Amino acid sequence: MHRAAARLAVPLLAAAALAATPARAAYPERPITMIVPFAAGGPTDVVARIVAEHMSRTLGQQVVIENVAGAGGTTGILRASQAAPDGYTIMMGHMGTHGAAPAVYPDLKYDPRTDFAPIGLAAGTPIVVVARKDFPAKDFKEFVAKVKADSEKLNEAHAGVGSVSFTTCSLFNSLLGAKPTRVVYRGTGPALNDLVAGQVDYMCDQIVNLVPQIQAGTIKAYAVALPERSPALPDVPTTKEGGLPEFQVTAWNAVFAPKGTPPAVVKRLSQALLASLDDAATRKRLLDLGGDLSNTAARTPEGLQKLVESEVARWNKVLKATGAAK
Repeated sequence: MHRAAARLAVPLLAAAALAATPARAAYPERPITMIVPFAAGGPTDVVARIVAEHMSRTLGQQVVIENVAGAGGTTGILRASQAAPDGYTIMMGHMGTHGAAPAVYPDLKYDPRTDFAPIGLAAGTPIVVVARKDFPAKDFKEFVAKVKADSEKLNEAHAGVGSVSFTTCSLFNSLLGAKPTRVVYRGTGPALNDLVAGQVDYMCDQIVNLVPQIQAGTIKAYAVALPERSPALPDVPTTKEGGLPEFQVTAWNAVFAPKGTPPAVVKRLSQALLASLDDAATRKRLLDLGGDLSNTAARTPEGLQKLVESEVARWNKVLKATGAAK
């Protein structure tokens, strides 16, 4: 009898212990930090804040933006990659940090292809060639001629080696054989401020950062690096129209988590990002700034992984050809 009672007591005790164990809280149970690897006010920061606002509502927890600038965005991305893989630190990477960086930083301490859990693409961001408002060229053809003739007298601004502005203008300068003084900033926000102030001559930047300034007339837009004009800037010609069809490039911004983040958490974050991009108001904000939302394949974790792998290969080849790779 005692043995039978003991056998009966074991499962009863186990059941009681299981009942006493607190249920694991559903993710997320506290605010999430999204690291933006550039200063506030730049294109990556703008895209991050737009999608984070809607993701916060979907997740039921605030997605808080933290700007960690430096080294063309790689400082913030490295820090984010080393965070606990629990879904409470994520990052907004882009073509520079997750495509071009390995080519220009031979000692880069992360591999964009293997050290992250991709969440999804947020937006494509076409590149626009812009200059200070009083730059002495009436159109893109004159601008190109001026840069070719006087590049050593000109200052070109960028957000750091490996950033989108650095990478795309490396290609642009190479096509022209131009060698301007390249002025580095901790983000395109500060660089754009100096362009507005007339402290630098020109830059290549993502469209989402430029539309308000172009419309206000505080800077001059010469060309958008697309096959067709952007609906956000219908009066700005394409580089093809301006006689430089070789310079066509679109950047992108995407959400990543540290490697090892649980699949269920990745799925939850991916669903929140997709919900933001399906939201009419959020889409309108991105499209009004010139964002490109056409690459739906890369919105999934698997699709973003393929994009990163292809971009690392692409920019390694391009930057070696321009001499910007180290």
